Amino acid sequence: MFIPLHDANSLKYIKLQYVTLSLIAINVLVFLLMSVSGDYAQAAAVGLGYIPAVIHDLAILPASYYFVPRDFTYVTYAFLHADIFHLGGNMLFLWVFGDNIEDALGHIKFLIFYLLCAAAGAFLHGVILPDSEAPLIGASGAIAGIVSAYLLLHPRVKVWVLAFGRIPLRIPAIYPLILWVATQFLMLVWGGGEQVSWPAHVGGIIAGALLIVILKRRSVPLFDRAIVSPRAVVTDKPTEPAPSQTEPIKWGR
Repeated sequence: MFIPLHDANSLKYIKLQYVTLSLIAINVLVFLLMSVSGDYAQAAAVGLGYIPAVIHDLAILPASYYFVPRDFTYVTYAFLHADIFHLGGNMLFLWVFGDNIEDALGHIKFLIFYLLCAAAGAFLHGVILPDSEAPLIGASGAIAGIVSAYLLLHPRVKVWVLAFGRIPLRIPAIYPLILWVATQFLMLVWGGGEQVSWPAHVGGIIAGALLIVILKRRSVPLFDRAIVSPRAVVTDKPTEPAPSQTEPIKWGR
């Protein structure tokens, strides 16, 4: 649908989005470790992925796959990815939109926000597909929460996106993000491909919209109108004309 590239929205409360950067680094590191581990990658997906049938006691996981307590998989699944495209898409959304959510919440609250959105995505996935024995993996639930939070905080911010993967556009965030959110709900209702968990996306969206209202700083408004843009960004505001001189110019010799 669209690929986010850049948003003209500077940080206001923090100097560096180190939680966002750390989450990206951890996801990349885990992916690289799984890529070189060969047969252990499949075991990691089963042992650390979220399996609804196991959570709801409809299936038994072999003891050799219990790497963490099964309730921990509400979070651990969000650090595993199937391939480079799965990882790259999620991390790109996190890179573009995550820093401003971290700025609005603070470092610790943002980490809590991220993990809760991931857990909410897994929860709704398990509610709708309780007997599924396929492991759910990917950070999409957490990323969906970030997208819905950004939509509530900064709908007017101009973002650069690649529409349909090839057409560069600079448009207000509300247009691509609300289209993305609506698509997730429509695909959940209509039923999409088995390779994508639309319930996890919708669970993250709902959690993100609720949590941003609860956890954001008091000074951070919803539907922000005062956009803090980087100095190098060209805005649409016309330059004010120079004031005319009221006193006559005195020429010297």
